[in-house]
Amino acid sequence: MLDVCLLGTGGMVPLPNRFLTSLYVRMAGSNVLIDCGEGTQVALRKFGFSSKNIDVILLTHFHGDHILGLPGILMSMANSDRTEPVEIIGPVGLSKYISSLCIACQDLPFEVKLTTIEKDQGEIIKDPYKITYFKLDHRIKCYGYKLSIDRLPLFNKEKAESLNVPMSIWKDLHHGNEVVLDGKKYTPDMVLDGGRTGLSIVYATDTRPVSQIVNMAHDCDLLVLEGMYGDDEKMTNALKYKHMTMLESVNLAKLANPKEFWLTHYSPSEVSPKKNLEKLQEIFPNTKIVKDGHSISINYED
Repeated sequence: MLDVCLLGTGGMVPLPNRFLTSLYVRMAGSNVLIDCGEGTQVALRKFGFSSKNIDVILLTHFHGDHILGLPGILMSMANSDRTEPVEIIGPVGLSKYISSLCIACQDLPFEVKLTTIEKDQGEIIKDPYKITYFKLDHRIKCYGYKLSIDRLPLFNKEKAESLNVPMSIWKDLHHGNEVVLDGKKYTPDMVLDGGRTGLSIVYATDTRPVSQIVNMAHDCDLLVLEGMYGDDEKMTNALKYKHMTMLESVNLAKLANPKEFWLTHYSPSEVSPKKNLEKLQEIFPNTKIVKDGHSISINYED
């Protein structure tokens, strides 16, 4: 089961009823935080999560509404007696920004590992996640992220027994490894019955529309995009500051066809984002304009 919670849905500045955008993902005891705006540590506690268990923090870019919560998160981790390392992944300049932000939280009782991403697209494996990063179109370098969890193929016990495959090597073969035992080679196709669909979510904020979003999110379980502006007359601002309107985002969702689509990262001027929901659902019915704390548990297909 993959648990996803949108901790905050605000853009630019936090509001009394709207934290800044941050996404929390949990699977098989491994926890990932995407973006960490001011107030994220409060949102975590409010919605029943602990900063102590975060393994990886993914940063889309270095604008303040996406990173200013980092010192607080790291201090919360320290106060929870955490000793395990935490890894922060982000664009070029990561070391400079983290050093500047965290001058107030020296002598942490755990290691902070920094991984800088430089290419336009690539993959990082953090079991059980395959993290795919892809470049967006914002005023500064900015990335979207796809988190995928692969699923082992079906194991055919009858097939394995009929071919006299020793039970001691079933697990290795199930994981796709060839095995040589007593001079005989055994291959995964001797015990497997084809692939099974895994799980995937895609998160992209602070960007103009780019084709990579559609490519990455095609038929994914959950797509999360920004809905900075709901009114079409805000297109001038969207172009100037390189954001998307809700209409632009939902048109991408229609092309990608995720099982569910969430809008987030609303401008402070969007007092009632849900007023746009009906017209957006006419374009893509699985659209949700969500509030802070909105969550979902995604299960494997049978």
